Amino acid sequence: MHDNSNRQKLRLSIGALGVVYGDIGTSPIYAFRECFFGGGHVTPDPANVLGVLSLIVWSLILVISIKYLLFVMRADNHGEGGIIALVALLNPWKAKPGTGRYLLMMLGLFGGALLYGDGTITPAISVLSAIEGLDVATPAFHPYIIPITLVLLVVLFAVQPRGTGGIGAVFGPVLILWFLAIGALGVSGIVRNPQVLLSANPWYALEYFLRHGFAGFAVLGSVFLAVTGGEALYADMGHFGRSPIRYAWFCLVLPALLLNYFGQGALVLGDPQAKDPFYNLAPAWAIYPMVVLAAAATVIASQAVISGAFSLTRQLVQLRQLPPLKIVQTSSGEQGQIYIPFVNWVLMLATLGLVLGFKSSDALSSAYGIAVSATMVITTILAFFVARRFDWHPMLVGFLAAFLLIFDVSFFASNLVKVEDGGWYPIVAAILSFAVMFSWASGRRVLGEKWGQWARPVAELAQEIEKDPPHRIAGTAVFFSAQGLVSPNVFRHLKRHRVLQHEVILLTVLTSDQPRVPATERLQLIGVSRGLSRLVIRYGFMQMPNIPVALRLCGKLGLDIDQDNITYYVGRETLIASQKVSPWWPWRRHLFVFLARNAMRNTAFYHLPPEDIVELGFQVEI
Repeated sequence: MHDNSNRQKLRLSIGALGVVYGDIGTSPIYAFRECFFGGGHVTPDPANVLGVLSLIVWSLILVISIKYLLFVMRADNHGEGGIIALVALLNPWKAKPGTGRYLLMMLGLFGGALLYGDGTITPAISVLSAIEGLDVATPAFHPYIIPITLVLLVVLFAVQPRGTGGIGAVFGPVLILWFLAIGALGVSGIVRNPQVLLSANPWYALEYFLRHGFAGFAVLGSVFLAVTGGEALYADMGHFGRSPIRYAWFCLVLPALLLNYFGQGALVLGDPQAKDPFYNLAPAWAIYPMVVLAAAATVIASQAVISGAFSLTRQLVQLRQLPPLKIVQTSSGEQGQIYIPFVNWVLMLATLGLVLGFKSSDALSSAYGIAVSATMVITTILAFFVARRFDWHPMLVGFLAAFLLIFDVSFFASNLVKVEDGGWYPIVAAILSFAVMFSWASGRRVLGEKWGQWARPVAELAQEIEKDPPHRIAGTAVFFSAQGLVSPNVFRHLKRHRVLQHEVILLTVLTSDQPRVPATERLQLIGVSRGLSRLVIRYGFMQMPNIPVALRLCGKLGLDIDQDNITYYVGRETLIASQKVSPWWPWRRHLFVFLARNAMRNTAFYHLPPEDIVELGFQVEI
């Protein structure tokens, strides 16, 4: 039994390497270089090399090892991680505007919006920096770097509809080879100049700031590139669990990263003119194989970010923070393997635009970091409130959060100097994404309030049927309703047609704050009167609703439904942007109407058979 447990942990750890550590694992290609030869503007003298290297080493230890692996990953939502799962632990969805929980929800949603900007920059900078290794081998390749990068990115996004199940099986082994290779290159550099190991002493990091003062603060924006991708450890916790992710980090990833950064530092100590220390570490014969391996590793890192964007979008759609979108399940066995066409093509266009606009990984590094560092600040704040909610010792939690925020805020502040040179992009992308979320959620709330004014209690429907019974026909009628309320359209339908099926179900679909709701807890049947029942179906925010499948479970509750003779009565609102004075800002109202008109129909989102649907339309001025 113990051997099986170890084998399972090893298998999950290898899987975690291929999904969780792709982004942070490919950071050595450009992070150390940017500190000296890119945006860091630091002279590569021995004192500076040891100081910057010490900053990178201790950033990896404090931000990844301590913050994420030992603190944040303890705040799981039934085993799931990620910023939306963290927000859901606070259960803020019904909080009133202006309250503390509402502000925390807004903060968390903005953190999610920031990840969309990161989802376009990561593929661009990762793949481009890998292909730039060809320029180290020979300048003859220079004109072809951007075209090759564009082709790789187009292929990457084009294969998304096929799913990642097949290629996912090789992700782990490729990343193992990658970490072994970069670790070996690092050892070769350390052997030539062992003095570099002195940078493991945190005094060199402190001494760097003492010598440079506030001017030395700017290098943190480049140092931060070494820890980008750290948020993936928490976001993908539900796929692999805490232990395998920690095991992979401490046994392979962290040692390989440290060895490679030490090796690059040793190279620059011996040759301050080594403009690309990552590739210059490799002997001449190994540069082309390293470019190929780096390209494979960066594509894997990009795939993980794209899959993360799909997962984030599904969570936001399920929690009613984004309009319904077409979500394709690409694997019958893995719920996490999904494809969202709209998100995929928007990410692709934005990523290609970044490569064409910035033209080099040096320039792209200016746009990279702001979104991730801001998300890390938000994650620490949310983790603090979640820990307080779960009765952690307030003094301990407060001290730990304050300690971590010192580093998070420092990294974020240092990245703000990049705004003019490209850092504006992730900020604009986040604001646009958040505007869509905010407008949609606000619009649904206003629409729900209007609907609540018109709706009537279920008891009135039961009385109406009992008082003036309609003609009954065979079959089942399903009407969608809010809890305990019935749309006036149902009453109009009864009075107009005087016909009703023998079995009537008032169906309410709810999204839980849990990631997944077990099938045994999916349904709740509430009898109202003979032939009239209320049915509540619950899904987790990481599950895809399928109403016909859920209704098949009703037999266990004593409600037999003939799936071949069922009619779904669905309300369809036609929204009209009101010209009257409204508490809404005009742009938000018009944006909501636009989103609603172009959103995926609920009938398709719930997988309702088109031939069994009757739509009850009405106009709503908003």
